[in-house]
Amino acid sequence: MAQTLDATDVDTQLDERLQLGSPWITLVWNDPVNLMSYVAYVFRSYFGFSKAEADRRMMQVHTEGRAVVATGTREEMERHVEAMHDFGLWATLQRIDS
Repeated sequence: MAQTLDATDVDTQLDERLQLGSPWITLVWNDPVNLMSYVAYVFRSYFGFSKAEADRRMMQVHTEGRAVVATGTREEMERHVEAMHDFGLWATLQRIDS
């Protein structure tokens, strides 16, 4: 006989998978090469940020030295880091502590 799960079991399993699969961030770091307008352009075109959000994160990179631009699984963050490198930006991924 097949075992069925009620909605609570399914919700709990989904929550657990999301929590376990999302402890990574992509950081973009300040560099002396790229113009601020270019960094904001990359954030808009790649991540789909609004102009205001892209400008806010670009200013965070400029003034604080770095900004978190994405959160998710390690594999997703590795793809984002590689994409940022392809755009000529300095980016890394980091595991975050829950």
